[in-house]
Amino acid sequence: MTDADPGLFGPSSVTWQMHGDPMMWVAGVRALYLQALHPRAVRGVMQNSDFRRDAWGRLMRTANFVGTTTYGTGEAAERAGARVRKIHSMLRASDPDTGERYGVDEPELLLWVHCAEIDSYVHVLRRSGYPLTDAQADRYIAEHRVSARLVGLDPDAVPADRAEMAAYFEKVRPELAAGPEAREVDDFLLRPPTHPLLVPAREVLWRRVAHLAYASLPPYAHELYGRPAPRPAVITRRLRLTGALLRCVPARLRWQLPPKHILRAMARLGPQARPAPYKLGR
Repeated sequence: MTDADPGLFGPSSVTWQMHGDPMMWVAGVRALYLQALHPRAVRGVMQNSDFRRDAWGRLMRTANFVGTTTYGTGEAAERAGARVRKIHSMLRASDPDTGERYGVDEPELLLWVHCAEIDSYVHVLRRSGYPLTDAQADRYIAEHRVSARLVGLDPDAVPADRAEMAAYFEKVRPELAAGPEAREVDDFLLRPPTHPLLVPAREVLWRRVAHLAYASLPPYAHELYGRPAPRPAVITRRLRLTGALLRCVPARLRWQLPPKHILRAMARLGPQARPAPYKLGR
């Protein structure tokens, strides 16, 4: 590997540009809400981690994995994938109704987590005003067959465009339910444990993010959770306003936050590697 290694995707990819957008954080919370609706998948998380006490750590580890696989070297991305596969291979969950024991690395569970995440990134960014054409959205979904391989999936079994992604969600919908584990995730996302002095900030800032992420879910998810959402036009307006506000924060300032994957990638590849929406059309 050389110092100029562009990594798995490289600066010319849709992924490289998209993942530098601040609305990725709202999209990540939407993905958590959606992932929790698959009872077998969310059971694997809840039975193998202290989610309520370490949810922030889990969120940051996920963000670090996405940052490493997007902006790190190819070697760093492969190492991150190998770590995830090793951890998953050792974990089991049990169905309280049937007593069945199963591995959390079952392909159908990994596929659900992958699709919920990628769909959330595309949906939230586009709906918040990020300039992504249909063709570029398809290209983004196809690019993430690479990240699917890292977690142990067969890339050929992963949706490669919006049509295949929609067909996948249609197929899996009968398996979805808001069980007790999903309710626990929902409760955490609305009221995450925090220091008493930070409760006002949680109420003002975090709850807005959580409500916006929840509102951006598909209608069937609102039905399963049993909590209504505003009209679609209202949600879209709020997403666009939030996106416009967050994008006013200078990128260099946002990228100073740990773990600084984008700044390290620019140091490795040069300033021309800076992610920016206008580069999508090139």
